[in-house]
Amino acid sequence: MKNFFGILFLLSLLIGIPISSNSAEKVEYLKTDWSFKGLFGKFDRGSLQRGYQVYTEVCSSCHSMKYLSYRNLAEKGGPEFTTQQAKTIAASFEVVDGPNADGEMFTRPGKLSDKFVMPYENVKAAQAANGGAYPPDMSVLVKARAGGVDYIYSLLQGYEDPPAGMNLDDGVYYNKYMYGNKIKMSNQLSDGLIEYADGTNSTVEQMSKDVTTFLMWAAEPHLESRHQMGFKAIIYLIILTILVYFSMKRIWSRIETKV
Repeated sequence: MKNFFGILFLLSLLIGIPISSNSAEKVEYLKTDWSFKGLFGKFDRGSLQRGYQVYTEVCSSCHSMKYLSYRNLAEKGGPEFTTQQAKTIAASFEVVDGPNADGEMFTRPGKLSDKFVMPYENVKAAQAANGGAYPPDMSVLVKARAGGVDYIYSLLQGYEDPPAGMNLDDGVYYNKYMYGNKIKMSNQLSDGLIEYADGTNSTVEQMSKDVTTFLMWAAEPHLESRHQMGFKAIIYLIILTILVYFSMKRIWSRIETKV
């Protein structure tokens, strides 16, 4: 038994699975009903569109999404805005383009083919505007954090007053779901902060769920098609297994067993 746990420990080091000696330190993430979970999971279109609104009005001033283009907002499997709506969204942003015939850069309204506009020109500018901290790109943030959607969803609702005896530096906040419980991003959400276009009540819980759903789609834009492919593969394998079973049964039925 001792050798077994020794081997388990070595394997955990090789594959990068941390083993905690104190399970009481683990924080249970908040849970919610994610529509995209499971074999038949699909994104809630309304939640995706609301999530984009939360990102635009709350998150985009600091966090980029450099792998997304405005045309993605109208593609099947995503928020599925109409093409005209996506064009209107893109045109609401100014994009730096050029050089022109005079060799100068210029600004123009965004187009569907443009990537999401970056909030800062470069990393140094982002750090200077955020007290030395660099706001991470949100394109694949859900996949880059242990805990995935549950972690992001919980983090957005995890701001509390620090426990007695904990001193925080200026510009640092306590969040019970953050690694180390210290975070440089202040609490960005409050009830009624934005007015949803579809009239949904914008509670902190609702906004957290919607923007997390949007971030999940950004990280896995082909999730629905992958689920469909997986389901078809399972059906195919079931049918193939049945055919093989009856074929083998028919073949072996011709062989006489020796008594």
